[in-house]
Amino acid sequence: MNNLRGKIKTIKTHGNISQVKVDLGEVCFCTVIIETPKTASYLKIGNPIQVVFKETEVIIGKGKQEDNSIQNKVEGKIIEMEKGKILSKVIIKTGIGKISSFLTTDSAEILELEIGTQVCAMIQTTEIMLSE
Repeated sequence: MNNLRGKIKTIKTHGNISQVKVDLGEVCFCTVIIETPKTASYLKIGNPIQVVFKETEVIIGKGKQEDNSIQNKVEGKIIEMEKGKILSKVIIKTGIGKISSFLTTDSAEILELEIGTQVCAMIQTTEIMLSE
């Protein structure tokens, strides 16, 4: 599980759903949760928060990833890699911390991933959880 620390920057609410942007320093990540400031006391601008997401939810790309709908993007360099027959695990050093990702070994080979490769890690807004 990936776990990054940040501070709540903005909260937009409609009904029982909130869009929360979290300042992680170098970048902001956005998530959509089924909570509001009325139902969750931790939802306050400026509050420290944990941004949590699974390794299987991290999409890996090479080069600038500007032409897609994914809002949560951070660039970094692969510092560790374990290649299996079916799945591979990469650990990316970014300006906001280390991010782990599982992807198919076929995809890792197509992208020619190896230690030292510059990549962009991307996480969809609906795959990010918040924790106090």
